Amino acid sequence: MATFIMLTRLSPEAMKSPQSIENLSDEIAEHIRRECPEVEWKANYAILGPADYLDIFTAPDNTAATKVAAIIRTFGHATTEIWAATEWQEFVQLIRDLPTSRSVG
Repeated sequence: MATFIMLTRLSPEAMKSPQSIENLSDEIAEHIRRECPEVEWKANYAILGPADYLDIFTAPDNTAATKVAAIIRTFGHATTEIWAATEWQEFVQLIRDLPTSRSVG
């Protein structure tokens, strides 16, 4: 399973009250569980900055991750940004297997 990081920013229409945000979140989570059962949520954070939320999840491929983002965009009145992520130990192993770089000159 691949790991994905998703930043989400809700539109002002989606943020009418604190209760509406919580209800919307519950509805979206249920929709994703139903439509994307292979996706597993790892963490959710409310954040300060240009995005409102940061989510970490695993999915079998980019198609499944894109489906999650599409559900949130249409269902949640939001914009999303998704990044594929590589766990540190996997990255270290990957770079160990690379050939030694050669100086240009």
